[in-house]
Amino acid sequence: MKKPNNYENTQVQGEFTPVELGGHKLVIKKVEERMSKTNRPMIVVYFDFAPGDKQAGYFEEVFANDIRPEKKWPNQGTNYILTEDNDGNCSRSFKTFLTCVEHSNNGFETQWGDNFGQQFKNKLVGGVFGIQMDFYNGRELEKRVLRWFVSHDKAEEAEIPMETETQAYKDHINGYPGYPQGFTPAGDGFMNIPDGIDEELPFN
Repeated sequence: MKKPNNYENTQVQGEFTPVELGGHKLVIKKVEERMSKTNRPMIVVYFDFAPGDKQAGYFEEVFANDIRPEKKWPNQGTNYILTEDNDGNCSRSFKTFLTCVEHSNNGFETQWGDNFGQQFKNKLVGGVFGIQMDFYNGRELEKRVLRWFVSHDKAEEAEIPMETETQAYKDHINGYPGYPQGFTPAGDGFMNIPDGIDEELPFN
């Protein structure tokens, strides 16, 4: 048998390259309009690392290598954004996302109305990844999650954010009143979901 091309550099199954911390250039794959379980309007942004990024095509490869029958786009490449705050006004995170997309694509302006999400397909934006400590299924996890969006041209100079903790992790560390040490109910799993969305997880 002839040795396949690129044999030395091909990753063995089970080997895992984590998302690098800090800024990344992103390309938007899809934006969906949804209602959260608490009946609040939101968008779901599916993205990948863009050509020219140090880990270009990362989530496409993870998705392609997913062997589960019900495979879904990787949670690290998915972001949930409530469009309104508690007073029913535009949320800062939604305005930030739209502004970053507009600054990242010459001549692009957000168009309101039907098929709102369609206009974002293949648009560029930037994102900053940081560590988030979580506790899930009895284990402490160090997740690398999208912390916020930035303009595409600001991604490379973005600094690594300070580490954060999920509520499940805080409860695990501090212990629940009336519960044994280490007890925790189901946390937010592996999903980067802001507080208050109460959205179902794609992985169960």
